[in-house]
Amino acid sequence: MILIADSGGSKTDWRLIQNDGTIGQASAPGFNPYYQPIDDLKRNVQEILLPKIKDQDSVDKIFFYGAGVSSVKNQLTIKSAFLEFFPEAQIEIGWDLLAAARALCGHEPGIACIMGTGSNSCLYDGGKIVDNVANLGWILADEGSGANIGRAFLVDYLRGKMPAKIAQAFKERFPLTREEFLEKIYQQERPSAFLASFTKFIFQHLDDQYCYKLIYNSFAEFYENNVMQYENYKNLKVHFTGSIAFYFSDILRQVANDKGITVKNILEGPIAGLTLYHQKEIN
Repeated sequence: MILIADSGGSKTDWRLIQNDGTIGQASAPGFNPYYQPIDDLKRNVQEILLPKIKDQDSVDKIFFYGAGVSSVKNQLTIKSAFLEFFPEAQIEIGWDLLAAARALCGHEPGIACIMGTGSNSCLYDGGKIVDNVANLGWILADEGSGANIGRAFLVDYLRGKMPAKIAQAFKERFPLTREEFLEKIYQQERPSAFLASFTKFIFQHLDDQYCYKLIYNSFAEFYENNVMQYENYKNLKVHFTGSIAFYFSDILRQVANDKGITVKNILEGPIAGLTLYHQKEIN
């Protein structure tokens, strides 16, 4: 059996490929080793994944792709956690960008981007990642991400800089005080996911010029600070995966067109492409 995981800031998608080719699936909370203890991942495996596996010894290979796993230290920490449950398995820990590149580009060169709770991008030569604009996380950058958009929206809301009609509708949806908003961001877990949750509200109000412009400007910043930093970007196809890219795809393509950028694939998540990519591992 092969286990494949795509772990983002909000959720982790699992696929279980049996030796006969049948495919199972599971969903768990997201995991990022920079923000969460490794025990969170272990608990997810114990409570959500193991009940779907009849025989742990039948797991031959594990491919875990996730945010925050580009460092060797984090890769070793995650690998050690899996070895506690699957001591005989071959384990490959790859960052979420490699998952995006394999799922979106396959074996073709291109620029693969992630645009969900967080954002990132890479230049892919058809086999490996050859360049990556430094990802600085939601506090410093993450242009185009749900957290980035949500943060900008909340700042305008708390400072009274958005149209009254939108502000009133948002207040009815999120009846929190300024202090309660700040507590959720600065004192509670997963603040980026909380900020990203505002994008559902924004999506429902895209007919308002303020909301449309907020999304447009964030995407423009992503292209300028990420995609346009890669050499020869105008001659490469740009691909996206992630909920923000998927649901706001019309605006994402419009901004690309305005900047002379060619966008091809936009997927909500990479797990289906990764499943196809790794099915060849089954003998």
